[in-house]
Amino acid sequence: MIPWLEAKDPFPDVSQALGEEDGAAGLLAAGADLSPQRLLEAYRNGIFPWFSEDQPILWWSTDPRMVLMTDRFVISSSLQKTLRKIHRSTHSNQRWQLRFDSAFEQVIQACAGPRSYGAGTWINEEMIASYTELHRLGFAHSSETWLDGELVGGAYGVCIGRMFYGESMFARVSDASKVALANLVHFLRNNGVDMIDCQQETAHLASLGAAPIPRQRFLAHVREAINQPRIEKWEPIELF
Repeated sequence: MIPWLEAKDPFPDVSQALGEEDGAAGLLAAGADLSPQRLLEAYRNGIFPWFSEDQPILWWSTDPRMVLMTDRFVISSSLQKTLRKIHRSTHSNQRWQLRFDSAFEQVIQACAGPRSYGAGTWINEEMIASYTELHRLGFAHSSETWLDGELVGGAYGVCIGRMFYGESMFARVSDASKVALANLVHFLRNNGVDMIDCQQETAHLASLGAAPIPRQRFLAHVREAINQPRIEKWEPIELF
C-alpha cells in the first residue's frame, strides 16, 4: 500500500518505493499537487510524477535509474549527417535554427500530442500549466529545432543547479527531436552538467547512450549537482 499525500505532507523516503515483486516498481506515493514547490522538492529527492488521465498524481523513484552521461551521448551516422547539414545551413541561408526557451509552451504542447505509434502521452493540461510555471521561474527549459521558421522538433526538462531532468521530446520531421537533444547535451556538457535523468529504461534511450545505474548512486550525484550554481545563460553553442 503506497501512502496518500495531502498538500503539506512531505514525500516518504525513496527506499519505500515499491519493488519489482509489487508489479509497479518505483511507485512511491500518490496525491498532493503539481505546484512548483512540490515539483522542485520531488526532483531534488530523485522523484518524478508520472500518471495517466484517469489516475491520481503518482510519484515514482525507480531503481535502477536510467541516466544519460553527457560525455556518452551516441550520435548515429545518420544524425551526424543531419547535424552537418544544419551546420552548413545556419552559416548560409538560415533554414535551420537551434534555440533554447523561445517556445517552451509550444514544445510541451507538442510533446503532449498524439504520436504516430499511438495516442497522446501522460502530459495533461495540469502538467502543462505546472511545467510552464516552472519555466517562468527559470527551472524548466526547452531545446528547439526550427526549420524555415517552424518548430519541427524539441525536448524539455527541469534544471536545478547542474542537474538536468529530461522529460519528453517530439519530432515533426526526421531526426528533429534528436537534433534538439544533441544541442541540449552539447550545451549541458559545456556548462558542467554531467548527467541527464531519463527516469525509465527504454531501448530508444539506450540507443542514444543512456544506461541504468543504482538509485543510490543516482541520488548521490543529484545531491551534489543541485547545489552547484545554476546556469544563467541558455544560448546554443556551436556543435562543430
